[in-house]
Amino acid sequence: MIVRIMGEGQVELADSHFAELNKLDDELLAEMERGDSPGFRTTLHALLDKVRELGTPLPDDALEPSELILPAPDATLEEVREMLSDDGLIPG
Repeated sequence: MIVRIMGEGQVELADSHFAELNKLDDELLAEMERGDSPGFRTTLHALLDKVRELGTPLPDDALEPSELILPAPDATLEEVREMLSDDGLIPG
């Protein structure tokens, strides 16, 4: 799956990594529901770091359609809330 981090680039992620990413996504959702801004910020960074770690970066000139778009590291809680689906940021 091709994943874009807003303000950065794209990475290709194997489907096998989504179970691990969903754990962080669930944690992020819980922090958002509690209004835990410091926890939200920490978990958002952990999620994006994990995507960068597990993904294979695509060249900057690649124009692949992104199947998943994640917020920028400095996104606010409100901005991320607008990006959420029923599953959170990560499907599944």
